[in-house]
Amino acid sequence: MKHLSILVPDSQTTPGTIACIAGAYELFTEAEALWQQSGQPAQYRIELVSATRKPQQRDSLFTVRTHTAIEDISRTDLIIIPSSLVRSYDTATRSNQALIDWMTIQHAHGAELASMCTGTFMLAATGLLEGMTCSTHWAVSERFAALYPEVQLQTEKLITDESGIYTNGGAYSFLHLLLYLIEKHYDRRIAVRCAKIFQIDMDRSLQAEFSIFTGQRQHDDELILKAQAHIERHYRQPLSIGHLSDKLHVGRRNFDRRFIKATGLTPLDYLQRVRTEAAKRAFETTRRTVQEVMSGVGYSDAKAFREVFQRITGLSPADYKARYNRQAA
Repeated sequence: MKHLSILVPDSQTTPGTIACIAGAYELFTEAEALWQQSGQPAQYRIELVSATRKPQQRDSLFTVRTHTAIEDISRTDLIIIPSSLVRSYDTATRSNQALIDWMTIQHAHGAELASMCTGTFMLAATGLLEGMTCSTHWAVSERFAALYPEVQLQTEKLITDESGIYTNGGAYSFLHLLLYLIEKHYDRRIAVRCAKIFQIDMDRSLQAEFSIFTGQRQHDDELILKAQAHIERHYRQPLSIGHLSDKLHVGRRNFDRRFIKATGLTPLDYLQRVRTEAAKRAFETTRRTVQEVMSGVGYSDAKAFREVFQRITGLSPADYKARYNRQAA
Protein backbone atom coordinates (compact mmCIF):
# COMPACT_ATOMS: atom_id res chain seq x y z
CA MET A 1 0.00 0.00 0.00
CA LYS A 2 1.21 3.50 -0.82
CA HIS A 3 1.45 6.33 1.70
CA LEU A 4 -0.05 9.83 1.41
CA SER A 5 1.29 12.54 3.72
CA ILE A 6 -0.81 15.66 4.27
CA LEU A 7 1.51 18.14 5.96
CA VAL A 8 0.43 20.07 9.05
CA PRO A 9 2.82 23.00 9.63
CA ASP A 10 3.71 23.86 13.23
CA SER A 11 3.33 27.58 12.53
CA GLN A 12 2.39 30.06 9.81
CA THR A 13 -1.10 28.57 9.75
CA THR A 14 -4.40 30.27 8.93
CA PRO A 15 -8.00 29.03 8.64
CA GLY A 16 -7.15 28.50 4.96
CA THR A 17 -4.38 26.11 6.00
CA ILE A 18 -6.91 24.11 8.01
CA ALA A 19 -9.31 24.08 5.06
CA CYS A 20 -6.60 22.67 2.78
CA ILE A 21 -5.73 19.96 5.29
CA ALA A 22 -9.35 19.00 5.98
CA GLY A 23 -10.29 19.10 2.29
CA ALA A 24 -7.36 16.93 1.23
CA TYR A 25 -8.07 14.40 3.95
CA GLU A 26 -11.81 14.22 3.22
CA LEU A 27 -11.55 13.97 -0.58
CA PHE A 28 -8.76 11.40 -0.59
CA THR A 29 -10.49 9.36 2.12
CA GLU A 30 -13.65 9.34 -0.01
CA ALA A 31 -11.68 8.42 -3.13
CA GLU A 32 -9.99 5.55 -1.30
CA ALA A 33 -13.36 4.27 -0.02
CA LEU A 34 -14.89 4.42 -3.51
CA TRP A 35 -11.84 2.66 -4.95
CA GLN A 36 -12.10 -0.20 -2.48
CA GLN A 37 -15.90 -0.44 -2.88
CA SER A 38 -15.33 -1.07 -6.59
CA GLY A 39 -13.36 -4.19 -5.68
CA GLN A 40 -9.88 -2.72 -6.01
CA PRO A 41 -7.15 -3.35 -3.41
CA ALA A 42 -6.32 -0.57 -0.95
CA GLN A 43 -4.32 2.14 -2.67
CA TYR A 44 -3.24 4.70 -0.05
CA ARG A 45 -2.84 5.01 3.69
CA ILE A 46 -3.70 8.65 4.33
CA GLU A 47 -2.14 10.45 7.29
CA LEU A 48 -1.80 13.97 8.64
CA VAL A 49 1.90 14.49 9.27
CA SER A 50 3.68 17.11 11.37
CA ALA A 51 7.31 17.93 12.12
CA THR A 52 7.14 16.76 15.73
CA ARG A 53 5.15 14.35 17.88
CA LYS A 54 3.22 17.15 19.56
CA PRO A 55 -0.38 15.92 19.70
CA GLN A 56 -2.02 19.09 18.40
CA GLN A 57 -1.33 21.78 15.80
CA ARG A 58 -3.09 25.09 16.25
CA ASP A 59 -3.89 28.40 14.64
CA SER A 60 -5.90 31.10 16.38
CA LEU A 61 -9.22 29.31 15.88
CA PHE A 62 -8.79 25.63 15.13
CA THR A 63 -6.90 22.58 16.34
CA VAL A 64 -5.70 19.71 14.16
CA ARG A 65 -4.73 16.34 15.63
CA THR A 66 -2.05 14.73 13.51
CA HIS A 67 -1.58 11.00 12.97
CA THR A 68 2.19 10.90 13.07
CA ALA A 69 5.47 12.82 12.77
CA ILE A 70 7.97 12.88 9.95
CA GLU A 71 10.55 11.02 12.04
CA ASP A 72 8.21 8.02 12.07
CA ILE A 73 7.84 7.90 8.27
CA SER A 74 10.76 6.36 6.44
CA ARG A 75 9.06 6.50 3.04
CA THR A 76 6.03 8.27 1.59
CA ASP A 77 4.70 8.40 -1.96
CA LEU A 78 2.74 11.65 -2.18
CA ILE A 79 3.10 14.78 -0.04
CA ILE A 80 0.43 17.48 0.01
CA ILE A 81 1.52 20.94 1.22
CA PRO A 82 -1.30 23.24 2.42
CA SER A 83 -1.37 27.00 2.13
CA SER A 84 0.42 29.01 4.82
CA LEU A 85 0.62 32.50 6.27
CA VAL A 86 2.00 34.98 3.74
CA ARG A 87 4.08 37.30 5.87
CA SER A 88 6.45 34.62 7.18
CA TYR A 89 7.51 32.85 4.00
CA ASP A 90 10.91 34.41 3.64
CA THR A 91 11.87 33.45 7.20
CA ALA A 92 10.76 29.83 7.57
CA THR A 93 10.47 28.64 11.16
CA ARG A 94 12.69 25.89 12.48
CA SER A 95 9.78 23.43 12.50
CA ASN A 96 8.81 24.20 8.94
CA GLN A 97 12.45 23.97 7.91
CA ALA A 98 12.35 20.42 9.22
CA LEU A 99 9.38 19.75 6.94
CA ILE A 100 11.24 21.34 4.02
CA ASP A 101 14.29 19.15 4.60
CA TRP A 102 12.14 16.05 4.95
CA MET A 103 10.29 16.79 1.70
CA THR A 104 13.59 17.17 -0.12
CA ILE A 105 14.77 13.78 1.10
CA GLN A 106 11.46 12.08 0.31
CA HIS A 107 11.44 13.51 -3.22
CA ALA A 108 14.92 12.14 -3.77
CA HIS A 109 13.48 8.74 -2.85
CA GLY A 110 10.66 9.07 -5.38
CA ALA A 111 7.87 10.92 -3.54
CA GLU A 112 5.66 13.31 -5.50
CA LEU A 113 4.95 16.78 -4.08
CA ALA A 114 1.78 18.86 -4.44
CA SER A 115 1.43 22.40 -3.10
CA MET A 116 -1.82 24.24 -2.52
CA CYS A 117 -2.10 27.99 -3.01
CA THR A 118 0.66 29.73 -1.02
CA GLY A 119 2.11 26.38 0.02
CA THR A 120 4.20 26.95 -3.12
CA PHE A 121 6.54 29.06 -1.00
CA MET A 122 7.39 26.11 1.22
CA LEU A 123 7.77 23.90 -1.84
CA ALA A 124 10.08 26.43 -3.51
CA ALA A 125 12.21 26.55 -0.35
CA THR A 126 13.28 22.98 -1.11
CA GLY A 127 15.00 24.20 -4.28
CA LEU A 128 13.13 21.58 -6.31
CA LEU A 129 11.24 24.17 -8.36
CA GLU A 130 14.34 25.78 -9.84
CA GLY A 131 13.96 25.99 -13.61
CA MET A 132 10.44 24.55 -13.44
CA THR A 133 7.01 26.12 -13.90
CA CYS A 134 4.62 26.66 -11.02
CA SER A 135 1.50 28.54 -10.02
CA THR A 136 0.45 30.19 -6.78
CA HIS A 137 -2.15 32.70 -5.63
CA TRP A 138 -2.12 35.69 -8.00
CA ALA A 139 -2.11 38.11 -5.04
CA VAL A 140 1.36 36.97 -3.90
CA SER A 141 2.92 36.47 -7.33
CA GLU A 142 5.18 39.52 -7.08
CA ARG A 143 6.57 38.44 -3.74
CA PHE A 144 7.10 34.89 -4.95
CA ALA A 145 8.91 36.09 -8.08
CA ALA A 146 11.17 38.30 -5.96
CA LEU A 147 12.06 35.45 -3.60
CA TYR A 148 12.41 32.74 -6.26
CA PRO A 149 13.41 34.39 -9.56
CA GLU A 150 14.77 31.09 -10.87
CA VAL A 151 11.24 29.57 -10.90
CA GLN A 152 9.05 30.09 -13.97
CA LEU A 153 5.90 31.48 -12.37
CA GLN A 154 2.69 31.08 -14.38
CA THR A 155 -0.14 32.37 -12.21
CA GLU A 156 -2.67 32.24 -15.04
CA LYS A 157 -2.59 28.44 -14.72
CA LEU A 158 -4.73 26.74 -12.12
CA ILE A 159 -2.58 23.59 -11.98
CA THR A 160 0.95 22.76 -13.06
CA ASP A 161 2.29 19.22 -13.36
CA GLU A 162 5.97 18.68 -14.02
CA SER A 163 8.26 15.78 -13.06
CA GLY A 164 6.09 14.60 -10.18
CA ILE A 165 5.66 18.10 -8.72
CA TYR A 166 2.23 19.76 -8.75
CA THR A 167 1.21 23.31 -7.86
CA ASN A 168 -2.06 25.18 -8.02
CA GLY A 169 -3.49 28.66 -7.87
CA GLY A 170 -5.06 30.44 -4.95
CA ALA A 171 -7.53 29.90 -2.16
CA TYR A 172 -10.14 27.16 -2.60
CA SER A 173 -8.91 26.21 -6.05
CA PHE A 174 -7.04 23.52 -4.10
CA LEU A 175 -10.21 21.45 -4.57
CA HIS A 176 -9.48 21.29 -8.30
CA LEU A 177 -5.93 20.15 -7.60
CA LEU A 178 -7.31 17.37 -5.41
CA LEU A 179 -9.62 16.16 -8.19
CA TYR A 180 -6.67 16.27 -10.59
CA LEU A 181 -4.56 14.17 -8.22
CA ILE A 182 -7.39 11.73 -7.56
CA GLU A 183 -7.88 11.17 -11.29
CA LYS A 184 -4.15 10.66 -11.73
CA HIS A 185 -3.66 8.30 -8.77
CA TYR A 186 -7.00 6.46 -8.97
CA ASP A 187 -8.92 6.99 -12.23
CA ARG A 188 -11.33 9.31 -14.00
CA ARG A 189 -14.38 7.47 -12.71
CA ILE A 190 -13.37 8.02 -9.07
CA ALA A 191 -12.57 11.69 -9.73
CA VAL A 192 -15.95 12.31 -11.37
CA ARG A 193 -17.73 10.57 -8.49
CA CYS A 194 -15.87 12.75 -5.96
CA ALA A 195 -16.67 15.86 -8.00
CA LYS A 196 -20.37 14.98 -7.86
CA ILE A 197 -20.36 14.14 -4.16
CA PHE A 198 -18.56 17.36 -3.18
CA GLN A 199 -20.08 19.43 -6.04
CA ILE A 200 -16.82 20.68 -7.53
CA ASP A 201 -16.49 21.70 -11.18
CA MET A 202 -14.34 19.29 -13.16
CA ASP A 203 -11.44 20.21 -15.44
CA ARG A 204 -10.99 23.87 -14.56
CA SER A 205 -7.59 24.84 -15.95
CA LEU A 206 -7.16 28.61 -15.44
CA GLN A 207 -7.33 31.04 -12.54
CA ALA A 208 -6.85 34.04 -14.84
CA GLU A 209 -10.47 35.19 -14.55
CA PHE A 210 -10.07 35.56 -10.78
CA SER A 211 -6.88 37.63 -10.77
CA ILE A 212 -6.87 41.38 -10.11
CA PHE A 213 -4.06 43.24 -11.85
CA THR A 214 -2.61 45.90 -9.55
CA GLY A 215 0.66 46.61 -11.34
CA GLN A 216 4.07 45.26 -10.37
CA ARG A 217 5.67 48.03 -8.32
CA GLN A 218 8.10 46.11 -6.13
CA HIS A 219 11.14 47.55 -7.86
CA ASP A 220 13.26 50.70 -7.60
CA ASP A 221 13.52 51.83 -11.23
CA GLU A 222 12.14 55.37 -11.01
CA LEU A 223 11.88 55.78 -14.77
CA ILE A 224 9.76 52.64 -15.11
CA LEU A 225 7.58 53.73 -12.19
CA LYS A 226 6.92 56.96 -14.10
CA ALA A 227 6.09 54.93 -17.21
CA GLN A 228 3.65 52.75 -15.25
CA ALA A 229 1.96 55.81 -13.76
CA HIS A 230 1.62 57.37 -17.22
CA ILE A 231 0.07 54.21 -18.66
CA GLU A 232 -2.37 53.93 -15.74
CA ARG A 233 -3.45 57.58 -16.12
CA HIS A 234 -3.80 57.62 -19.89
CA TYR A 235 -4.81 54.05 -20.86
CA ARG A 236 -8.16 55.30 -22.23
CA GLN A 237 -6.34 57.31 -24.89
CA PRO A 238 -4.38 56.05 -27.91
CA LEU A 239 -0.94 55.23 -26.51
CA SER A 240 2.27 54.64 -28.41
CA ILE A 241 5.02 52.85 -26.50
CA GLY A 242 7.56 54.51 -28.80
CA HIS A 243 6.22 57.96 -27.95
CA LEU A 244 6.27 57.08 -24.25
CA SER A 245 9.94 56.06 -24.36
CA ASP A 246 10.72 59.31 -26.22
CA LYS A 247 8.83 61.27 -23.59
CA LEU A 248 11.00 59.68 -20.91
CA HIS A 249 14.17 60.31 -22.94
CA VAL A 250 15.24 56.69 -23.22
CA GLY A 251 15.81 54.54 -26.29
CA ARG A 252 13.03 52.09 -27.14
CA ARG A 253 15.16 48.96 -26.84
CA ASN A 254 16.59 50.05 -23.48
CA PHE A 255 13.12 51.08 -22.32
CA ASP A 256 11.65 47.67 -23.15
CA ARG A 257 14.55 45.89 -21.45
CA ARG A 258 14.22 47.93 -18.25
CA PHE A 259 10.43 47.59 -18.23
CA ILE A 260 10.60 43.80 -18.51
CA LYS A 261 13.29 43.59 -15.83
CA ALA A 262 11.24 45.73 -13.40
CA THR A 263 7.75 44.34 -13.98
CA GLY A 264 8.13 41.01 -15.78
CA LEU A 265 5.98 42.38 -18.62
CA THR A 266 6.60 44.23 -21.85
CA PRO A 267 5.22 47.80 -21.92
CA LEU A 268 2.53 46.70 -24.39
CA ASP A 269 1.48 43.76 -22.24
CA TYR A 270 1.35 46.06 -19.21
CA LEU A 271 -0.93 48.46 -21.12
CA GLN A 272 -3.15 45.57 -22.20
CA ARG A 273 -3.47 44.31 -18.64
CA VAL A 274 -4.33 47.79 -17.31
CA ARG A 275 -7.01 48.16 -19.98
CA THR A 276 -8.34 44.64 -19.35
CA GLU A 277 -8.59 45.26 -15.60
CA ALA A 278 -10.55 48.46 -16.25
CA ALA A 279 -12.83 46.55 -18.64
CA LYS A 280 -13.42 43.85 -16.02
CA ARG A 281 -14.48 46.47 -13.46
CA ALA A 282 -16.85 48.03 -15.98
CA PHE A 283 -18.41 44.68 -16.82
CA GLU A 284 -18.84 43.87 -13.11
CA THR A 285 -20.37 47.17 -12.01
CA THR A 286 -22.14 48.81 -14.97
CA ARG A 287 -24.70 47.92 -17.62
CA ARG A 288 -22.57 49.19 -20.49
CA THR A 289 -22.39 47.07 -23.61
CA VAL A 290 -19.24 45.31 -24.73
CA GLN A 291 -18.79 47.97 -27.44
CA GLU A 292 -19.12 50.79 -24.90
CA VAL A 293 -16.67 49.17 -22.50
CA MET A 294 -14.21 48.49 -25.30
CA SER A 295 -14.24 52.13 -26.37
CA GLY A 296 -14.02 53.33 -22.79
CA VAL A 297 -10.77 51.47 -22.12
CA GLY A 298 -8.95 52.62 -25.25
CA TYR A 299 -9.78 50.05 -27.93
CA SER A 300 -11.28 50.79 -31.34
CA ASP A 301 -10.84 47.32 -32.84
CA ALA A 302 -13.42 44.84 -31.50
CA LYS A 303 -11.47 41.79 -32.67
CA ALA A 304 -8.26 42.97 -30.98
CA PHE A 305 -10.15 43.73 -27.76
CA ARG A 306 -11.77 40.28 -27.67
CA GLU A 307 -8.46 38.52 -28.33
CA VAL A 308 -6.56 40.42 -25.64
CA PHE A 309 -9.37 40.09 -23.08
CA GLN A 310 -9.71 36.35 -23.62
CA ARG A 311 -5.95 35.77 -23.54
CA ILE A 312 -5.65 37.52 -20.17
CA THR A 313 -8.84 36.33 -18.45
CA GLY A 314 -9.61 33.04 -20.19
CA LEU A 315 -13.14 34.30 -20.99
CA SER A 316 -14.64 36.34 -23.79
CA PRO A 317 -15.89 39.83 -22.82
CA ALA A 318 -19.50 38.71 -23.20
CA ASP A 319 -18.95 35.58 -21.09
CA TYR A 320 -17.18 37.57 -18.38
CA LYS A 321 -20.01 40.09 -18.23
CA ALA A 322 -22.62 37.32 -18.02
CA ARG A 323 -20.74 35.58 -15.22
CA TYR A 324 -19.88 38.55 -12.99
CA ASN A 325 -22.66 41.09 -13.53
CA ARG A 326 -25.90 39.96 -11.88
CA GLN A 327 -28.02 42.59 -13.63
CA ALA A 328 -26.63 41.63 -17.02
CA ALA A 329 -27.20 37.94 -16.29
